[in-house]
Amino acid sequence: MVAFRETAFAKINLALHVRSRRADGYHALETLFAFVDAGDELAIVPAAADSLIVYGEFAGALDCGDNIVEHALALLPRGQGWAVSLDKRLPVAAGLGGGSADVGAIFRLVERMHGLPHDWETLAAGLGADVPACVCSRAALGLGTGTELVEVTNDLTGAPVLLVNPRVPLPTGPVFRAWDGIDRGPLPSGDLRSIATQGRNDLEPGAIALVPAITDVLGWLGQSGAWLARMSGSGATCFALYADAAARDAAAAAVPAQWWHLAGNLR
Repeated sequence: MVAFRETAFAKINLALHVRSRRADGYHALETLFAFVDAGDELAIVPAAADSLIVYGEFAGALDCGDNIVEHALALLPRGQGWAVSLDKRLPVAAGLGGGSADVGAIFRLVERMHGLPHDWETLAAGLGADVPACVCSRAALGLGTGTELVEVTNDLTGAPVLLVNPRVPLPTGPVFRAWDGIDRGPLPSGDLRSIATQGRNDLEPGAIALVPAITDVLGWLGQSGAWLARMSGSGATCFALYADAAARDAAAAAVPAQWWHLAGNLR
């Protein structure tokens, strides 16, 4: 039987400004989403009932008895079951939207084969703050908790990017709790490059306090010929952007063996 396939594109936050703590426990954010042209890989075939098999380098880090992909399958009408195979290539708890990216791929598969329900954005936001952005998987501003998406001029399509993670999982909750509560101002305006260059990641200090190895990764990337190096999301993955693929590939070849890395291009 023919399998339908979709990539769960790795999400990065080129900038992430935390503006306040909200009364509901969430944080008011302004973030700049971008996506790499690689990530986890999903394949589905029609079946009598939904099922999920996870394999790959980081499969062992997931709880397959309560996976967000299964929650998405339960929400989206398709008229038949799907047997889903997930090749987990992205590290878990890494600031790359891993589970949200997987769900985004499921939404796109449903859209391709059946069309999405009219309230898909609400359904996506209910699964996670990054999920609406991951469904679209294109550069955008994220406001509110990150679910309110605003178009941005993307002048970085195809930009060479290198992701590096010190192989230390870092759950999102403790990083947000470590934010110092200081509003350092909004995202700048402009195109993707301008906002990324002038922006910052307000979660970086708290993440570094929890995983000091992030400092080593950022320091290494800063010496690798990149024009921008920063932590993504709540970490611990960091990204670097390069002027050309040759510079990125040279850096990728020199990444310390104990770190995970992925070379690609921005979508």
